[in-house]
Amino acid sequence: MADDVVSDDVMEEEEAVSEEEEVVSEEEAEEEAEAPELWSWGLGRRKTAIARVRIRSGTGQVVVNKKPLDVFFCIDRLRRRAVEPLKTAKLEGKVDVFANIKGGGTTGQAEAMLMGLARAILKYDETTVDVMRNSGHLTRDSRMVERKKYGKRGARASFQFSKR
Repeated sequence: MADDVVSDDVMEEEEAVSEEEEVVSEEEAEEEAEAPELWSWGLGRRKTAIARVRIRSGTGQVVVNKKPLDVFFCIDRLRRRAVEPLKTAKLEGKVDVFANIKGGGTTGQAEAMLMGLARAILKYDETTVDVMRNSGHLTRDSRMVERKKYGKRGARASFQFSKR
């Protein structure tokens, strides 16, 4: 009989502990849901260039491959094109942008960064989807360089024809 009383006390203690764990886990879940995500990621591609872009709330700093934007993109047209989604979403000076870009040339890299930045902004603020889509920032440009064919000088250009 005494064993039954002891086992009942143990079971009540275990139930109390499990209820406390449930309360703690619910509180932790609420805190995690309330805390905003620190980084928003976006991936952009153009020709053979690939840009991985991440953004967070900040002062408006733009870093590409650990260099300032002005140093990485020397041509003003490419610089403006790469950060165009920030103007479209009215986030200039409000977010920090960090991009890693591989492959391609300067134009392809700028276009890849544009798309990656637009996708990152979309995850950061979902209300900008219509503005981004209407400005064409979310559309992938699928044009690629055509491969060289055998027996030809290039993709389509032939060697000079000689009749004799």
